[in-house]
Amino acid sequence: MKIAFVGKGGSGKTTLSALFIRHLAAAGSPVIAVDADINQHLGPALGLTDDQASALPSLGAHLPQIKEHLRGTNPLIRSAEEMIKTTPPGRGSRLLRIVEENPVYAACARPIALDEGSVRLLATGAFTEEDLGVACYHSKVGAVELLLNHLVDGPEEYFVTDMTAGSDSFASGLFTRFDLTFLIAEPTRKGVSVYRQYKEYAQDFGVRLRVVGNKVQGPDDLAFLRREVGDDLLTTFGHSDWVRRLERGDEPALRTLEPTNRTVLEQLKAEADAAHRARDPRRYTEQAVHFHLRNAESWGNAKVGIDLATQVDADFVLGAQQAEAAGV
Repeated sequence: MKIAFVGKGGSGKTTLSALFIRHLAAAGSPVIAVDADINQHLGPALGLTDDQASALPSLGAHLPQIKEHLRGTNPLIRSAEEMIKTTPPGRGSRLLRIVEENPVYAACARPIALDEGSVRLLATGAFTEEDLGVACYHSKVGAVELLLNHLVDGPEEYFVTDMTAGSDSFASGLFTRFDLTFLIAEPTRKGVSVYRQYKEYAQDFGVRLRVVGNKVQGPDDLAFLRREVGDDLLTTFGHSDWVRRLERGDEPALRTLEPTNRTVLEQLKAEADAAHRARDPRRYTEQAVHFHLRNAESWGNAKVGIDLATQVDADFVLGAQQAEAAGV
């Protein structure tokens, strides 16, 4: 499953995505965690020290290597330099799988041992002082979109992305690359404003969006969220002394998380599993092509110097052909 966590800054998005990742790992599921937030806090939320988190390799810094690997022997892509963040796969492209070893993971993924289970962590890399005035954060997040365009994942396998706050993911087609998006919302006007914006942008693309209320302290908070969010509200995460300990630098065992909040994590997993069963490989591939053509026309063709529409393999469907070849 390809899962995204979004929400406004300070909503608890990173904390809940880290808890969900821990919950999946504790169940023995293979998990790749991705920090695609400009603030890069997922590593510490999973137990890394600040020094360990800052030493993580950057996907953005390895983008040429990533492109070269994914290009494979695809005859429609003559060189890695002609690939952009939206380049879709085709016959001959190298596809990624969650449970495998490959040069991309070797260069960029780092294993993290948790008190229950383990995960592999990828990080886009922080927006640094050297980037000011010469780059935008979307150039770093573009590596995540490229990986998702080439990822073949199965049931009980999880690719969980902590997205940048707000609606920045709409600068490309990244918001369509997930089976399910969890939007973390506080019971405030500002908390639900990001939900409304996300809902408006995503509704034309079939994005599966479920809201998780956070920092809900009583019936009034819950009633507010139900009124503002309606049927998109999946569940709410209540007060947690466990989270408070984590934020103070402790490393409490996941089994000591409050039972009511552990139930919330189980609800998220059940919703993710249902989303995987409902996925449409053809639609997923068509959306990748759609945004690739839009990016090609708006800036890609001029930057690369070719018509990037020629990279589209019209007969290729990500996932469907691989399942057929495997006899699934």
